[in-house]
Amino acid sequence: MVDLLTSPEKKKDPPAAAAAAWNQKKPTVVSVHSSIVGEIQNRSAHLLAIKADVETKGEFINSLIHKVLAAAYTDIEDVVKFVDWLDKELASLADERAVLKHFKWPERKADAMREAAIEYRDLKLLETEISSYEDDTSIPCGLALKRMAGLLDKSEKSIQRLIKLRNSVMRSYQECKIPVDWMLDSGMVYKVKQASMKLVTMYMKRVGTELQSVRSLDKESAQEALLLQGMHFANRAHQFAGDLDSETLCAFEEIRQYIPGHLVGSNGLLTGISSA
Repeated sequence: MVDLLTSPEKKKDPPAAAAAAWNQKKPTVVSVHSSIVGEIQNRSAHLLAIKADVETKGEFINSLIHKVLAAAYTDIEDVVKFVDWLDKELASLADERAVLKHFKWPERKADAMREAAIEYRDLKLLETEISSYEDDTSIPCGLALKRMAGLLDKSEKSIQRLIKLRNSVMRSYQECKIPVDWMLDSGMVYKVKQASMKLVTMYMKRVGTELQSVRSLDKESAQEALLLQGMHFANRAHQFAGDLDSETLCAFEEIRQYIPGHLVGSNGLLTGISSA
């Protein structure tokens, strides 16, 4: 009988234990609740800010719409300046996309101008990076050659991207009165390829210097591998940029004197590239 009377009590947690369990869960519950409330408040504040922009900045946005529609340039540098100015103006809005959808925003033209400005700026930065690149003779030859090859690879990919882009947007840019001459082979393509010639000259000069060093140690296999590596790089550059300039050809001639007699095949390859 005693067991029957006391057994139900055993299944119930003592009041103190129940309170302790609740207190352990309480911080988590409060934290989740606060997070939800905070998110709702932030969302509400964001929506209110968007609504305020729509209601109070109509004249400002309409003036931007007029300027975008009227924008017509012949120099891509002017497009870059206009896009920078436009982005700065639009940064004052709480949420650009959310606000502008309430107006007759010329999204197609504005986005096209931004795209053109970004692509041009990236190519210009690449050209500057290559043109100003200098070989660091304090680092090992292998690392130096790897860096130059990386820049040539970057150039190839950038030009491939530009050609693909211009095939799809040329007409659209012209309709939006965005200059396209910079996208042609005579524009940034030519400038990047010309800058890449500097890489070839530096690469071949570094190979020539290393060949002298290897030669003194009489390591013919290493010398041949280095020479073939240089020929491969030169052939890549030739395929990418076309005719090699006089300075690059001089670098070839300098290397020729370091080629030992048994590397006749490599010498022939060098002659073939030089006369291409």
